[in-house]
Amino acid sequence: MRLLVAEDEKSLSRALKTILERNNYTVDAVYNGPDAITYIENTPYDAVILDIMMPGLDGINVLKEIRRNGNGVPVLVLSAKAEIDDKVLGLDSGANDYLTKPFDVKELLARLRVLTRVSSKGEADKIERGNIKLDLKSFELSSQKGTFRLTNKEFQIAQIFFQRPDEIISADFFLDHIWGYDTSSDISTVWVYISYLRKKLSSLGANIEIKAARNVGYYLEVGNEK
Repeated sequence: MRLLVAEDEKSLSRALKTILERNNYTVDAVYNGPDAITYIENTPYDAVILDIMMPGLDGINVLKEIRRNGNGVPVLVLSAKAEIDDKVLGLDSGANDYLTKPFDVKELLARLRVLTRVSSKGEADKIERGNIKLDLKSFELSSQKGTFRLTNKEFQIAQIFFQRPDEIISADFFLDHIWGYDTSSDISTVWVYISYLRKKLSSLGANIEIKAARNVGYYLEVGNEK
C-alpha cells in the first residue's frame, strides 16, 4: 500500500517513513501544504498522514482543498493540539481520524490498518487466480508447490495484476502508482520486478502467466490447469 506523509518536522518525517516502510508500506514524504496537495492530486494513495501545522498551507486547508476537489483518500491527521475543538475541526474538515502527538507507533499502525481496511472494504484477504493465491495480509504468493513471500514492490505489482486480470496495464502505470510520479527510477525497473514475479510464478507451477502486449504493457493471462 502507498502512503503519503505530510509532516514539516523532518526528523519525525524520516522516522515515520522508516517505520512504515518496515511494515511493508511504500511511503512518499512532503514537508509543506502545497506539495501535499500536488502529491495527493497526482498519486493514487491508499492513505495520507497529515500534520496540521505546516508551512505554505496548514493541514486543515489541505484537507478542505482535496475534499472540495472530490478526493476521498483516507486521511489521518497528526497534531500536537489535543483540545476537543481542534479534533472536531479536523474531523469536520474531512479527516477520517485524528491522532495527537506524541503518539505510540503501535497505535498509529493500528489506526492505519483500520483506515486502509475501510478504504478497501469488501476486498477478500486472498485473491485466487488459476492455481495461485495472493495473500493480501502476509504478502505471500502460493500454490500447492510452495510459497514465496514477496517484497513490497513485487506484492504491489502482483496485487494490481490479480485485481485486474486480462487487462493490459502499462509499465508507466506501475511506475507512477508504485514508485511515484517524481521517482528517479525508470521503466526498466518495472521490467526487472515483473521478471522476478514471472520466475516465482514459474517456480510455483502456475497456470497463469504475465504476458507482454508489445509496445502497450502487460497483462495477467489465466489458462487451464497444468
